[in-house]
Amino acid sequence: MNKKIGIVIASMVFAVVILTLFLLRQNPEPVIMPLTESWEKAVPYQEIPEGLFSLSAESCGACHQQHYEEWKTSTHAHAWTDMQYQAELKKESSPYMCINCHIPLENQQEYIVDGLIDGDVYQPSRRKNERWDMKLQQEGITCVACHLRGDAIVGTIGSDKAPHRTVKDPEFLSESLCISCHNAVATITPQVTCNFETGDEWKQGGYASEKNCISCHMEEVQRPIFPGYDDRTSHYHSFPGSGISKVAGETTGMLNGLEFYPTEMKRRYALGESVQYSFSVKNEHAGHRIPTGDPERFILISFTLVNQKGELVKKNVERIGEKWEWHPVAKKLGDNNLDPKEERAYKGGFGKLKKGKYALTIEVTKHRMDEKTANYNKLTNAYLLFISIYEKKYSFEVSD
Repeated sequence: MNKKIGIVIASMVFAVVILTLFLLRQNPEPVIMPLTESWEKAVPYQEIPEGLFSLSAESCGACHQQHYEEWKTSTHAHAWTDMQYQAELKKESSPYMCINCHIPLENQQEYIVDGLIDGDVYQPSRRKNERWDMKLQQEGITCVACHLRGDAIVGTIGSDKAPHRTVKDPEFLSESLCISCHNAVATITPQVTCNFETGDEWKQGGYASEKNCISCHMEEVQRPIFPGYDDRTSHYHSFPGSGISKVAGETTGMLNGLEFYPTEMKRRYALGESVQYSFSVKNEHAGHRIPTGDPERFILISFTLVNQKGELVKKNVERIGEKWEWHPVAKKLGDNNLDPKEERAYKGGFGKLKKGKYALTIEVTKHRMDEKTANYNKLTNAYLLFISIYEKKYSFEVSD
């Protein structure tokens, strides 16, 4: 009897082994592919330096008060909470690595990604981050994202009076740090592409030997590094850019690289005479193309003619920006962004008008995205889509 039981058990064990081998052959162990690109990985975990009790921007602001107040108005401060970004993040097509520019420190990320299962960007091999700081995550591109490495606060000048250890490293805090996020170009999948080329535009645009990101977006200023200290060289930390606020009712800094050159119109036109206009726009100040960054940004130049009753007679609209097709495959369809120092003239007309008084308005608006994209992403009316950056009005009369 025992011999029979033994035979049965041995047979069962043998069957389990065979089944296991069969399943392993059918479902081999996944291969974890290492992360090789810089943008695939977060900045390694940073400890709180001696002399500090927190890594939060608010904590930094206890001493660096002006820097903190400036940062709070910046788009950096909203890099994680931005409504558009959060809408994109929720899509099934959004790969994990997008967060590495918006919350770059491992401290800010809920999970640590060690590699990709079978090299698939939609299957990151990740584990729970036991030291995740949720508050720090909400701060997006926060102070320590740029200024903390190792056990010290990195600066361009250094100080022996700070309560924490400091390291002087102007090279680390040069445009190379900015470009690490603002020049992300990669095709993740046929449907997902990252096309932020500001760094390349700057290198190729004719200004690289004259100025860099910091020259324009972090203007130099003489002031105390914190209250009670003497004035010294510092930089504004509001990082002005497009000027389109990410929070309703909040004002963010704007750098307008454009200059506008309208041609004066006549005050009176003869009946039967064609009414013409000319308007030039020049990328006079930006070291990169305009628009830059997010390929969905664009600029509209509107020429609107109304009669003396305020009724629309005609409207001409010119568009500056890229055009993309996102489905079924991401593909750029067109690109007429303005290169650095490029000037472009827009000439048009309204033909022969009837007798009467007219008003022509030329308006230039910056747009984060079009309304169709905003509706697709379910963005509310509280999300600012565009701002006006230039307006000029002409009044004229057509008579015998």
